Amino acid sequence: MGDLFTFFGLISHDHSFIFLTHMLLSAAIVIVLVRMAIANLRVVPTGAQNVFEAYLDGVLAMGADVMGREKARRYLPLVATLGLFICVANLIGIIPGFEAPSAFLDFTLALALIVFVYYNFEGIRRNGIIEYFRHFLGPVWWLAWLMFPIEIVSHISRIISLSFRLFGNVKGDDMFLMVILMLAPWFAPMIPLALLTFMAFLQAFIFMMLTYVYLGGAVCLHDDDH
Repeated sequence: MGDLFTFFGLISHDHSFIFLTHMLLSAAIVIVLVRMAIANLRVVPTGAQNVFEAYLDGVLAMGADVMGREKARRYLPLVATLGLFICVANLIGIIPGFEAPSAFLDFTLALALIVFVYYNFEGIRRNGIIEYFRHFLGPVWWLAWLMFPIEIVSHISRIISLSFRLFGNVKGDDMFLMVILMLAPWFAPMIPLALLTFMAFLQAFIFMMLTYVYLGGAVCLHDDDH
């Protein structure tokens, strides 16, 4: 979206510069929000602390449905951080003059690779390399020759699924917003903006849920673990 006006574009129109500045801006906003939440911790939470505690409780409940509360709590820092970072990265793209970092494939692919490497690492660490890759063979031994390559392709396709789903949806939202601003540059309709805000939260939620699902599938190899 080279023809979309951004404030950072006044400095340079370089693709990498636009992406990097908006990504760093998103990270800075996340850090400021978290600092606000922990600046004055209280037994009875108020303000930002209350919002973040509710957010963490919601993410934990999401993971508990997938892998149980104890295991979900173990991976809560990763999943909650990813969700907050992605949500902020999506939301700043709604503000005229800024572009969502998640509308760049570099951003979504990096996050997808982090999730892919981490859940495989955890699967091997928790179950052992032999036991972990044994579940790639499927439940029937005489179909192992077929199931193993299918499982490998399935796991690699998760990188594409995670990255392109987020990238495609946010990129489409940015293009939709650009059209809206071209038609009504001084007063963007509230309904489209509300819809884009909802989609920003939804995409972050989907990424968190899939991360928990992939972690659960890697760590909990047996039915009694779920």
